[in-house]
Amino acid sequence: MWTPTALASELRRYRRTVWRVVEAQHRISTNRLADTRADQARLEDLADAAKPDLPETAKGLHYLLASPFRYGHTVASRFRRANEKPGIFYASEAETTAIAETAYWRLRFIARSPGFVPGSRTSEHLSFSVPVAVSRAIDLTRAPFDARLPDWIDPADYTACQELAASAREASAQAIRSRSARDPGGVNLALLDPAGFARKQPEHGRNWHLRLEQGQLTAFAAFPGDTVLRFSPEQFGLPPLG
Repeated sequence: MWTPTALASELRRYRRTVWRVVEAQHRISTNRLADTRADQARLEDLADAAKPDLPETAKGLHYLLASPFRYGHTVASRFRRANEKPGIFYASEAETTAIAETAYWRLRFIARSPGFVPGSRTSEHLSFSVPVAVSRAIDLTRAPFDARLPDWIDPADYTACQELAASAREASAQAIRSRSARDPGGVNLALLDPAGFARKQPEHGRNWHLRLEQGQLTAFAAFPGDTVLRFSPEQFGLPPLG
């Protein structure tokens, strides 16, 4: 495995706009409790005060950019062990790749939900973009790292990625660029350092409707968009639904 010293010699610049997809219901909980925008703002301030502290370099960022760094999730992800802090901002270099990543996690959740009854269910999502500019990135799509591509895109075993990420942090890496395991040809970015955002505010992308129908997930870009993307559990190595 790569040591921090070896990784430090492979660090390079990275400048690019990346995409992320989130559920569009991120404000519904406070909207339902508040009668006015002022009340909603006060509720959100109180909620923020009860949350874990942000890393210093994440303060002042829009919450869509800052939130991933606040929590150490109990479930491990590709470049982060369970409960490991600070968090990671996962993004993709193309909007469609970000949608594919979201589709995988939604289908995975459904496939692992006991007693789930398939039907026509729609969830609302929002895509957004933000420019990233760092001077210390590791690019797993290039030599010498690309020789271990199967490790970096393993659909279920994240051990090699997590070990590399731990060494990358010791080497003061700010980001890790890698192939997408869910979108053939797609590329993802794991931003380790919130100081890597070139802007404090994200750029709104599109609203998306993700609908479960006939055993697959269909992503529709909201009007006036006309993009339609379809995903099956089988393409992600998941069992068929129902």
